[in-house]
Formats: sequence, C-alpha cells, structure tokens
Amino acid sequence: MDKKSLKNTITTIIAVIITLTLVVFCLLLSDYSLSQNQQTTLTILIIVCSVSILYCFVVGEITQNFSQMDKLWSILPIAYLWIIAIRGGLKIRLVMYAVIVTLWGIRLTINFAKKGAYRLKFWTGNEDYRWSIVRNRFFKNRLAWTAFDLFFISMYQNLLVLAICFPALACMESEASIGAWDIAAVILSLLFLVLETISDNYQWNFQQTKKKMLSEYGSLQELPSPYSLGFNTTGPWGYMRHPNYLGEQGIWISLAIFAIGAGVTSNIFFHWSMVGPLLLVLLFMGSSKLGESISSQKYPLYKDYVDQVHKYIPLHKFDDKDDQ
Repeated sequence: MDKKSLKNTITTIIAVIITLTLVVFCLLLSDYSLSQNQQTTLTILIIVCSVSILYCFVVGEITQNFSQMDKLWSILPIAYLWIIAIRGGLKIRLVMYAVIVTLWGIRLTINFAKKGAYRLKFWTGNEDYRWSIVRNRFFKNRLAWTAFDLFFISMYQNLLVLAICFPALACMESEASIGAWDIAAVILSLLFLVLETISDNYQWNFQQTKKKMLSEYGSLQELPSPYSLGFNTTGPWGYMRHPNYLGEQGIWISLAIFAIGAGVTSNIFFHWSMVGPLLLVLLFMGSSKLGESISSQKYPLYKDYVDQVHKYIPLHKFDDKDDQ
C-alpha cells in the first residue's frame, strides 16, 4: 500500500473512531435515559442499520458501484421514523415528524432517480461521480479503498443516518401537548425543504440545459452566459454556493427542535439526540470542500465565485465581471 493511500485510510478510520467516541461521550454526559419501549425500538433500528451496512459493503464490493448507501440515504430515515412513530403509539408529534421526513425522502429519492441512480435491479444504476474522483485522487491502492468503503461509505454513513433520527426516538414516550416549539420545528423544516427543492430544481435545469447546449455548440466557452461558466449561478445559487446543503442540514436541525417541544430536554443548545444532526453538519463540511475542490479544477472562474459568494449566507450576488 502506497504512503498516500495508507495515510488516507488511517485518517478515515481514526475519524470514524473519534466521532463514535465523541457520540458515546456526549451520551454519557447528557440526560441520557431510555424506556423499555425506546430500548426495544432502538434495537430494531440497529438491526435494520446493521443489515444495511452489510448490504452496502458486500454489494458495493461485488458490483463496484459504491452508491448503494446513496440510494438508501433517502429511504432508510422514512423507515426509521415510521417504526418509531408506530411503536410510539402514533402520537401526533411523531406522526408530524414522520410525515415531514417522508416528504423529504420522496423528494430526495426522485431527485436521485432523475440522475439514473435507480434501476429495477436495485444494485445497478449510475454511481455518484464523486466516488470515482475520491477513489482515483486519494486511494490508489485497492485495499485502502476497500477499507474506506467499509468504514466510511458503508458503516459511518449508515450510522449517521440512524443518528439523525434520534430526536424522534427521544420523543417517543412524551405526553406533552403540541406547543410553540413543535410549530417552530414544522415551519422551519418545511421552509428548508422548500429551499432544498427549489435549489435542486435550479441545479437540475441548469445542468440539463448546459448539457443540451454543449451537444450543439461543442465547447463550454462558446455557450451563452451563465452556461459558459460551467457551474450554476442561477436562482439561489447566485447568492449561496450550497443552498441545497443549507436546506438539508436545516431540515434535520429543525426537526431536532421537536425534542424540546416534547419536554425531553430543557437545554435548547444540546441534548443527546442532537448528536446526529450535528454530525451531519460535519459531514457536509467535508462534502462541500470536496465539491468545491472539484469545481475549482474544472472551471477557471469558480474561485471568483468562492471569493464573492458565501457558502450559506446570501450576502452578495455573484458578479461575472468577464460577462460585462
């Protein structure tokens, strides 16, 4: 194994270990306690998660399509939330939580399906283009990539998807009536869902139009603005570099507010169930960094875009000076 692959493999494994250690540490320090029903429900969820980990790793290695978890990312939370809701007696708070996650999952599944990710043979379909870039850039050695597939793609991401549903698990036994915190959770999560939906639609339309124009014009430089840039600056993308990521993180953080409304915590800043949404934020920090490094190499003006436009805060609109 070459030094670079070995270093990246060790870094990945250490990151997973540190993250899991921090999760356990946070659970021990917080007001962590589960009823018998919650413990049984968690056991069921862990079994489903474990099967998914095994499936993603084995099938990914056999087919060499490493987007198995990408396909399940939007499906598993729906299953987790309805398991929690049903075992929680279909309380209104849990049902609202599950319905919002279902809307989120349906939208994301359709969005991924449009990219050719799903086939009748579920293990086939288009792989997320970023995995081949990560594989070729950071993991030259096959064994190193296999370790990354096991520890990060299959194990870590599955555990993260389970963890982002913990606030719902925390609400299972609550008998508190619906109040202001719950209404805030619903409104905020739906607003972020709308933002993510609009952002993805703008991105899809831009990329499809650019693809069609490229078949007609032949080169990126010959395309009319803004398609000649290569990257999207239409709609929310003109004001934020990652409006879809903001929407995704915002949805799960907003849903965690249900735990406050349920009265399971008086601390609005941290509760053991909020570990998952916080880890999701860390994941998108790395994902956005990777995406921007890829775009910077492909498109000359992307660095200007980074300099002018904030990642999540719409302070400035992108100004393509070369187009004036």
